[in-house]
Amino acid sequence: MLLAGAAFSTRVVAAAPPAEPVTPDLIAAANKEGQVIYYTSTDLPVAERLAKAFEAKYPGIAVRVERTGAERVFQRIGQEYSSNIHAVDVVNSSDAAHFIVWKRDGILAPYVPEDVAKFYPPEHKDVDGQFASWRVWLSIIAYNTSLVKAEDAPKSFADLLDPKWKGKIVKAHPGYSGTIMTATYQMQRDLGWNYFEQLAKQNIMQVQSSADPPKKLDLGERAVMADGNEYNILQMKEAGRPVEPVYASEGSPLIIGPNGIFKGSPNPNAAKLFQSFCFGREAQQLIIDTGGLRSVHPETREKPGRTPFKDIKTMKDDAAAVEKVSGAIKSRYSKIFHV
Repeated sequence: MLLAGAAFSTRVVAAAPPAEPVTPDLIAAANKEGQVIYYTSTDLPVAERLAKAFEAKYPGIAVRVERTGAERVFQRIGQEYSSNIHAVDVVNSSDAAHFIVWKRDGILAPYVPEDVAKFYPPEHKDVDGQFASWRVWLSIIAYNTSLVKAEDAPKSFADLLDPKWKGKIVKAHPGYSGTIMTATYQMQRDLGWNYFEQLAKQNIMQVQSSADPPKKLDLGERAVMADGNEYNILQMKEAGRPVEPVYASEGSPLIIGPNGIFKGSPNPNAAKLFQSFCFGREAQQLIIDTGGLRSVHPETREKPGRTPFKDIKTMKDDAAAVEKVSGAIKSRYSKIFHV
């Protein structure tokens, strides 16, 4: 499955280092270090399942998961590195623009896992080998099936402006969530800021993380979510909860979540081993099956019962553009929604 639009590269000439295989020497060196520190904005249960799968495969190495919203991850690393604190080994962010900044700042380490070199399409790996698309997902509309009949459910972003949804919508915040930052950029580009100005009149319940709207929907606190991550909705639906995804007719925002290793990694060998594991078929299938995520690894299979990615209209991701305007997006969004 190939996904278009993850515009990572800021260079024309590829200079990625050769792929590095997982060798007995690497495993031995990683075991001596004994741990890997993973900063991530991935949903905590998914990150913990990934950690447990890695620890089962490499029992001498513990994974310490530090999970928070992508914008908080970015702020934390910025504060740590400005104080010369090198605490993180591997990072995942739901805001791909962060990797453009980290690369420009010269703090990412080049490392190309074999699976990335062999299987991942060019648009999903940095030309210098400093990061690649670990997870892919969508920001979607969804509704509570106990509160909304299928025939009455919104089919588009425009439908959310109908007066009947006033006081019944929940959405997340681009100042906290990388998913929502990326989604907000794509939506204001394709639909215009006027759309958000109209949406703000709908008495929106404003939450933080992209995982929060699905939770409010599941609890029945709101009937519809205007944005939020697809993977929580898929997980909930498959667990028998009263939620249903909607793929907007205008296109659903496409979100890319890369992984990268930091140059100052305190556990550099364990970091490489963990990075290689994350991009392998086993881990990629795990995040699909248990995490509700999408993958660009061609040897993975989509879970039956889900709408195939190829059948979903998406907006175009542009991490480089997000990096340039993220501050302006946060500021304008806060003024519109008074949050």
